[in-house]
Amino acid sequence: MKASTIAEREARGRAARERSKRSSHRATGELHRNPIELIRQSSAGCVEKLVPLRYGRMAASPFAFFGGTAIVQAHDLSKVHDTGLVMPICGDGHLMNFGGFATPERQLVFDLNDFDEVALGPFEWDLKRLSASLVLAARHLRLSRGTAENLVMTAVTQYRDRMAQYAQRGALELWYDRITFDLMAEAALNQERRRAVRRGMEKTASRTHESLLEKIAGHHGDHWTIRDAPPALFHVRGRDTLFAAEESETFREGNSRKMLERMWGEYLETMSHDRRELLGHFTVQDIVFKVAGVGGVGARCLAVLLVDHMGNPLFMQVKEARPSVVGQFRKSAPIRHEGERIAQGQRMLQAASDVFLGWATGPLGRPYYFRQLRDMKLAANIEMFDSNLLDGYARLCAWIMARAHAKASGQAIEISAYIGRGDQFAQALTGYATTYADQVERDYDVFLKACRSGVLQARTDEDMAADFRV
Repeated sequence: MKASTIAEREARGRAARERSKRSSHRATGELHRNPIELIRQSSAGCVEKLVPLRYGRMAASPFAFFGGTAIVQAHDLSKVHDTGLVMPICGDGHLMNFGGFATPERQLVFDLNDFDEVALGPFEWDLKRLSASLVLAARHLRLSRGTAENLVMTAVTQYRDRMAQYAQRGALELWYDRITFDLMAEAALNQERRRAVRRGMEKTASRTHESLLEKIAGHHGDHWTIRDAPPALFHVRGRDTLFAAEESETFREGNSRKMLERMWGEYLETMSHDRRELLGHFTVQDIVFKVAGVGGVGARCLAVLLVDHMGNPLFMQVKEARPSVVGQFRKSAPIRHEGERIAQGQRMLQAASDVFLGWATGPLGRPYYFRQLRDMKLAANIEMFDSNLLDGYARLCAWIMARAHAKASGQAIEISAYIGRGDQFAQALTGYATTYADQVERDYDVFLKACRSGVLQARTDEDMAADFRV
């Protein structure tokens, strides 16, 4: 089959403007829907006793609410015309789903770090989620309307410019491209941002499996046990469990190890030979349920502690792979295994993925994916940002998103041609982000009323933790 020329691919990108004009991205569409119904839909099948905690975390602010409602925006985006430039997208590219971590070569990089919603979708869906999150973050920090709009303009023009650069690169050059902390510091426009990058490097380097072991586990004879700290960490069959009795029975004493062994065998089949051999040096010490994030609260997630022959720890996360919200609102080929979808999507979008990334099927036929729980990982603390740091962070997230889309899709030329060199696309997304942030705040008010009236039950971490105190 003859390969398309660059000119033909550019023409294909510009032709997408006929399907979806760049100015049309300002529209949010007619949003006749009940956000409570969509939120309930996203909670279906979760661990029932953890759903109130999910709602409690979402109730903290409109910004937190937005982080837990990817399903609502995916629904809304499906109601407006898209570009038709479809590719693997993160599906939940808001600004809190970027972070730092170490590559297998121990190089510190910054990249997308949440792929639960990864799916085939229009590239602009990711950009619209990022853009709306920037406006909501600015409002959360009580920054001006003008600052919020400038953040989106900055991010989208950065995406445009980076994509134009990636359109000039060869396939291997793009595949090997990584956004390291050193490169971030070099690209920082002022001394304050460079200091922030250096602080991030120091913090990331200190977050190792060994440092986590000291914080959450205790040594008993020749065995390590993770300490319960409900609602964040608890043994499924322990006195602090939040599982329903019938489900916790699946993890009854002796059965949980057999269950993990079955899953582990299937998981190993998704790994390369050398990585199977590496994992063979570790033995399981303990397994607990772990609760983290906002939107993912209620999904089944296990933390597994292993040690090698020298007693060095390895923490693995085994997380339930629930259907992507993007996939729910866009027709695509049937998914063979939701865990495989997440793992393969992560490998495509990230510059360098976890060496232990894989998938397996767990109890009751639920799909799971595996990855390291903590290996020099770092998330931004937005609460401590001022307008200058948030501007730098917006540039960084947009740069990462452009690299991820270019690598995963091979369509940098088409995307760049669609966006063009001017500001029309950025201006449209700025208008969209502002209008959609207004809608999020209205949805948040509806959500709070539902919580206060008892239609939805919401509980804070502190409230739930009090249930376990003597």
